[in-house]
Amino acid sequence: MADNEANNSPKEKSSEKLVIPRSATEMQRRKLEKLMKDPDKTVSIPDRSKEWKPGEAPEFVRFVMGSSAGAGSGEFHVYRATRRREYNRVAYIDRMAEQNELNESYHKKLEENKAQADDKTAKKRAKRLRRKQKKSGAKQKKDETKKGDDGNDQGQAGSSEDDNDDENDEYEEPHFVIGGL
Repeated sequence: MADNEANNSPKEKSSEKLVIPRSATEMQRRKLEKLMKDPDKTVSIPDRSKEWKPGEAPEFVRFVMGSSAGAGSGEFHVYRATRRREYNRVAYIDRMAEQNELNESYHKKLEENKAQADDKTAKKRAKRLRRKQKKSGAKQKKDETKKGDDGNDQGQAGSSEDDNDDENDEYEEPHFVIGGL
């Protein structure tokens, strides 16, 4: 029995072939399969990498050098590295300034859009209230003329003309805006 167990273990190992993933999807599929074999196992998700930030510019530079004649052969590489660091620092500052400018313009545009939407909403609210008041005013006039004991035709004709004017105003006003404004 020990011989059978010994024989089974090499066979199990040989049955698991070494598979080289040929694409990113295969690699991800194999990783997912490995994770799903033991779902109780905790998975560590790495934190987002921090944005690169250059070191601060030195306050005082002791060895001022340049790519001039008379400098040693090793000094050029030091100069080149210093120049590269400074260019990277300046490029980083420019990128951050541009990003801040874009951010500010974005928030300014959001505020403008919000103010525009609020103005539009306020106008529509006022218009709805005016219509509502006109309708309630017209109903009150009709009720007053019906309840009134006075059989004056002019009073009734005047109120019906006002009602017709109100109705015509509603039909003349567009219900939508052409051009999106």
